[in-house]
Amino acid sequence: MKIAWFKKIISPEIGAYIAGYSLKDKSVAKLDDLYMTGLCADDGKNKVLIVSFDLIGLDEFFTRDIRRACAEILGIEECAVMFSCTHTHTGPECRALAKAPQQLNKPYLEQLKTWILDEVRNLKDFRECSVFFYSSKCDENRSRRYVTACNHASFTPHRREVVPTVSEYADKELGQLCFIDKETGLPLYLVGNYAAHPLAGHAPGLGGRRISADFPGAFRRYVTSETGAESMFISGAAGDLVPKEDELGADAIDRMGKNLAKAAIGGLVDCTRNPARFRMDDAKVGAVSKFVTVPLRKHKIGTIPAFYDGKTAIDLEIQAVSIGDVCFVGVPGELCCELGQEIKWHSPFRRTWIAYVSTAYLSYLVPANLMVAGGYEGGAQRFTARCGLMLLNTAADAMFELREKIFPQEGGEIYPDCLQPPLVNIPANR
Repeated sequence: MKIAWFKKIISPEIGAYIAGYSLKDKSVAKLDDLYMTGLCADDGKNKVLIVSFDLIGLDEFFTRDIRRACAEILGIEECAVMFSCTHTHTGPECRALAKAPQQLNKPYLEQLKTWILDEVRNLKDFRECSVFFYSSKCDENRSRRYVTACNHASFTPHRREVVPTVSEYADKELGQLCFIDKETGLPLYLVGNYAAHPLAGHAPGLGGRRISADFPGAFRRYVTSETGAESMFISGAAGDLVPKEDELGADAIDRMGKNLAKAAIGGLVDCTRNPARFRMDDAKVGAVSKFVTVPLRKHKIGTIPAFYDGKTAIDLEIQAVSIGDVCFVGVPGELCCELGQEIKWHSPFRRTWIAYVSTAYLSYLVPANLMVAGGYEGGAQRFTARCGLMLLNTAADAMFELREKIFPQEGGEIYPDCLQPPLVNIPANR
């Protein structure tokens, strides 16, 4: 495996409209810079490119156009280029809003396009490395839904006093990909994946009007300062998850980012000292995209951006990109953690992580019962109730197809069928 990477500041000018809350919010200061981080992995035969943006989301028309251009530069398939947004709410408005199309920052998007293509053209100095994975549980998030015994949901950002009683499911997994320089044995690059809205710092007033990458930025800074490795943060299925200290300001950003980063550094220690368990020897890369046509809810037809006008159903893209025995699944909006966990459960890969707001920005994507219970996420979903199940099935199909594509030596007997693990299965380092 060889890798190359880039890191580019993509902060807008102070004074740009801030995305995610009020349409009237303009940035008045900058707490920290927004970044675009890109990683290209080359197994000697195939390449994949993963790019993470400190942005709230990107529209399908923009995403597809730039992915196609990046693929042409690298000589790879479009499906092998994956974009994902951390979903910070203190960055520029880069989505086309149906009710406020004037908010779209078109000059910023033009600049962003130039930045992306320039960085991809300049990818060079590929470094040979060993690839490790790791997974740990980090108690840094919580559900923002309080659900009663009769299955009615309250949105806790509007009812904060019930937060201590919230017990809905939250995915606590911190996933890691670690790339270690083969020559020096030192960490080169670390990818972290965790599910929570980047809203730690969005305090009322100033906190919500300062440009900031929120806790993903703090995570990257700490990883790099302590290990010397460059890093990327990819948000997981955070649709209904927030930081445990949400909307409390800069200290909450720093605390959560550092706690996740310290857990990641601990994972780096463990995986490199136990290579028989965590190193992916002869890691291969691959990618698959699949589309599923999903009907819109009738009363949501007029709420979609203008480039979908006239449609009563939309083709949603699910993307699967693998590096060794780890698969990233790119989704077209704000996937709730319950669906993200189901995708993980149905995966034939050793570890599977969600790439949030990846192939498009189409608002919330929820399991059907969240629509029954009500609350913010179910009410915001634009698609009919079967959407979540359709996305899950499409993701499973994509992952199994990708598994067969990159591991043909398994001979059609897909990887889980080839295993005969012992009843007591706690592997020791060899």
